[in-house]
Amino acid sequence: QVQLVQSGGGLVQTGGSLRLDCGVSRRTFYNYNMGWFRQGPGKEREFVAAITWHGISTDYSESVKGRFTISRANAKNTVFLQMNSLKPEDTAVYYCGADQLWPLRTRNTTIRSWGQGTQVTVST
Repeated sequence: QVQLVQSGGGLVQTGGSLRLDCGVSRRTFYNYNMGWFRQGPGKEREFVAAITWHGISTDYSESVKGRFTISRANAKNTVFLQMNSLKPEDTAVYYCGADQLWPLRTRNTTIRSWGQGTQVTVST
């Protein structure tokens, strides 16, 4: 397991942008595929985006494709989620997760390393 520390998020109006960062406290960060998940009010946690350990492949849920971008900086042990054109339905607590298996979109219930969660609120 690795320790994940999230930053970013907050309150933004519809159409605005936010960036989430997730720092990984392990020198073997490059061994881990990284992903973002979210849990909206009264909803189950759902997949948002993921990136492979080498950064070559990405995966997005249909609801965020074209608006969100996941990237990583292995030299900084950090993964990012740039969120543009935000909508009220994007309001949720966002979690980053790390796993050595792929695809992450199918590993929502088996990922063992999670960040602490970050609130993103999009107002109308």
